[in-house]
Amino acid sequence: MRKIVPLLLLLLFSRAAAAQDAVADTLKAMIDREEYDKVISGYAPVATGLSAKAVYAVSVAFYGKEQVDSCLKYADLSIKKDQHYAKPHNLKGWLYNYLGKHTEAVDEFKEAIRIAPDSADYHNGLGESQYYLKNYDLSLESFKKSTTLKNAPARSYMMIANIYSERGQQKETIAALYDAKTNIGKEEEEYPRALFNIGQLEYLEGNYGPAESALTELIQLTPDDYHAYSNLIQVYYARGEYEKAKPYKDRLYDAHKKELLKDNMKDMFCFDQFKWKDHTVQVFERYEEGPSKKIFNKHLFYVVDKADNIVMRIQTEYSPFSVELDGIKYILCGTKGTTHLNYGIGFNDDLKYTDLKAAVVKILDKGIDPAASTTPANK
Repeated sequence: MRKIVPLLLLLLFSRAAAAQDAVADTLKAMIDREEYDKVISGYAPVATGLSAKAVYAVSVAFYGKEQVDSCLKYADLSIKKDQHYAKPHNLKGWLYNYLGKHTEAVDEFKEAIRIAPDSADYHNGLGESQYYLKNYDLSLESFKKSTTLKNAPARSYMMIANIYSERGQQKETIAALYDAKTNIGKEEEEYPRALFNIGQLEYLEGNYGPAESALTELIQLTPDDYHAYSNLIQVYYARGEYEKAKPYKDRLYDAHKKELLKDNMKDMFCFDQFKWKDHTVQVFERYEEGPSKKIFNKHLFYVVDKADNIVMRIQTEYSPFSVELDGIKYILCGTKGTTHLNYGIGFNDDLKYTDLKAAVVKILDKGIDPAASTTPANK
């Protein structure tokens, strides 16, 4: 009899554990469906009788409802029930990050890692906390560790690139982005971001082939990423392949007509950048077209210094008066401070960009003087 009783108790315990696991599985499914209120109302009142996993699910429901104190309460109860269960420590870590208590978050993630050292998620969480604390070396170490483990979060790869970028380590940033591209699934939101950043950085490095490859893949993947169109156009202009850029410019004009563009792209897009002495010249094109009864700017060359200040702008201005007389459409003008400059050079829609750019550079080199200038009188 003495042998049977312990065996019976063991069987009952096993069945109870299985039942508890079933409850935890049920709660997990409810959490996945974001049925937080049902989880809270149905299981929080009886949490003391639930398993650590089930109580953890209750704490997650409170997290989903942004009820901080209750989330912490049930996470602590889960830990009390099973001190070898890492998930509530991970949850507390993220909650503390959310609250700005990053030092406390570090402690929770470290405890989660102590219990489950092979979890990429926990190392990723620790990397986040260290990053917020500006412990960038420790943060980088944690993110790198995360990427060596199974099912590493895409964010770990992107944060490695981000830290290198903030340090101004361009080559390491690009290498990290390629590593992200290789290891992140195409269905994850970080994958297009990696492509965009690769395209942008390769372009700035003068590596136009890799930039084109990344941006064309990005556009195929997310055809409504209109910033990628602008960047790809810049790649083609940098290589002098203006005809390749035309279909993408046409798509931007079409998107503008359909009111699909947002923010700074609603009015114009950047299609070229080039260096002039120690300045960067950023070139934009506005969607507005004639015929019109008013003057408007079409192409704008912003001359930007090292401090990112616009020191001058040169632009083509639509001239309704000239058009009425069957003359040229656009006059090359400039704006410096409050002074408007007219250089007396005209262009039409069939202008060659090489000619326009050459005229702008000549103006910057003081090779062309303004034919007229006006400055508003002080009142």
